[in-house]
Order: sequence, then C-alpha cells, then structure tokens
Amino acid sequence: MTLLSQIQVSTVAQAIEFFRSSQGDWKSQRRYYTLTSPVDPQEVISYLQIRFLESDAPELTELAQLHQISNEFAGGSEVKWESNYVNQVRKLSQGLTIFGIKDNFLYRDRGFATSKPVKAIYTMPNSDTLCLRTEYNKSVFEEELKLVGNNYRTRQTIISQAGEEQMIGQYLETRL
Repeated sequence: MTLLSQIQVSTVAQAIEFFRSSQGDWKSQRRYYTLTSPVDPQEVISYLQIRFLESDAPELTELAQLHQISNEFAGGSEVKWESNYVNQVRKLSQGLTIFGIKDNFLYRDRGFATSKPVKAIYTMPNSDTLCLRTEYNKSVFEEELKLVGNNYRTRQTIISQAGEEQMIGQYLETRL
C-alpha cells in the first residue's frame, strides 16, 4: 500500500468516526453575516437529528444513484433538520439531507443553496475537525466542523462568489 493510499484510508476512517460521534440530537444556534451589505446578522435556531448510516444503508444506494456512481460509500449520515428564523417573518424550514463518504469526497443529495446533488472535497487536519470545500452555481462553500468534547460542535461556513467572500455563517451546536 502506498503512502497516499494509507493516508486516504486513515482519513476515511477518521471521517466515519467523526460521523459516528456526531450521531444524536443537536440544537444549532447560527448567525449569518452578509459581508456585501450592511445588514444585521440573521439568527437561526435549528434542531438536528443525525443518524449514522452503515455502508450498506439503502439511503447510500439512493445517494450513489443520484450521483450516477457505484455504491462504494464507507458510511454516511442522515440529517433531519428544522430551522426557525429569529426575529424574521420567514416560515419554518425543515428537511432531510443524506451524506456519504467515498475516498476523499463527501457526497450529498442536496447542497446548501441547491436541491441538486453535490460533491465536496474533504480533509481532516485532526480526528475532531472535518473541513469541506464545495463548488456549485458559481459559488464556493468552505466549511469547518469541529467536535468539542462529546456535547458540542462548532461550525463555520464561508460563501464566496468570483473570489469575493459574500457571507459567513457561525454555529454552536449543543447535544440534547
């Protein structure tokens, strides 16, 4: 086994363990900062139900079909979410997203700003931190998720277009 393939196997194993450790119910407190106009931050409270998916889960077979690839996922997650916008007249938002890990890619059945399937490159600088880079619709989404002990996660998302940062999302997630 080459050094590169050893690193990939290690990273996949780390990503799967990250997904397993994230399983459970979470409350996510989010703030979105728009950098291109002087508006107050948008605050959102979301409730997440994260379920780990084994490699043979039917949800991952469906995800592979969406991406038109063979189902060789090492594992994944199903995330159900319900979001409430604080001090806004926006409706309740809810949904479900499927994630799958294959090699050094994270596949999703939908993106943050699209209902179409997307693929991200991921890295893990350590076993508690998952970094993602996703590109679609002329936008780049860079995200870092960090497990802080057993009961907290932090997340940060930076959204850019044409090389200019448009929005930053910061999240504190607490296990319920």
